[in-house]
Amino acid sequence: MKLLAFDTSSQALSVALCEDDCLLGKIDLNIKKNHSLTLMPAIDFLMKNAGVKPQELDRIAVAMGPGSYTGLRIAVTTAKTLASTLNIDLVGVSSLAAIAANATVTGKIVPIIDARRQNVYAGVYQDKCLIGEEGHMSLVQLLHTLTEEDDLYFTGEIAQFRDSIRQALPNASFIDNPERRLPNAYEIACLGINSVPVNVDFFAPEYLKKVEAEEKWLETHAHDEATDANYIKKI
Repeated sequence: MKLLAFDTSSQALSVALCEDDCLLGKIDLNIKKNHSLTLMPAIDFLMKNAGVKPQELDRIAVAMGPGSYTGLRIAVTTAKTLASTLNIDLVGVSSLAAIAANATVTGKIVPIIDARRQNVYAGVYQDKCLIGEEGHMSLVQLLHTLTEEDDLYFTGEIAQFRDSIRQALPNASFIDNPERRLPNAYEIACLGINSVPVNVDFFAPEYLKKVEAEEKWLETHAHDEATDANYIKKI
């Protein structure tokens, strides 16, 4: 199986081309660039240099969130367009799962994506398997839920949270290797090999929280189920 995988859910961009679990090539960028301008050129460069034509691809794997709203939309839209045009499988992989899978430690891994205002997207993984559920929460809430856990390793966008984590969980460890804390499209490819393909037409990012415009609209409207379900029709 030839598989193209990519992630633009954060500042970093990662693209990988694989044949089964064999990595044919990978591009990583960790600079402030507009992913809408860099993703397709990166894909084109990688495939041409690997000697793989688009028609030879069997599957697209994409980081489906959580993460940057704009970044997720860029990646998911690109993935859906490629999968639909080439008539091939599309699979979505959690951005947090991809970060956790990139860690090479034994223990419970806590991947974090900064959700701003001292909020985070986070989950707890062990042996590349999710324990519990991923979610959007305050950092304080996350740390409180982990007070009884041991062998914790924090990774991902942790720089601005290190002091708070150390204070709340003095026995926790950090994955300091920058390469191991960044999204890795190769891990997305590996996770996507055995994933069940999705319906391309209905596939959407997993934001794990409402977008800001939706939150503001709901602040001024009744919070009953019917209203929340149909709010778009009423704008």
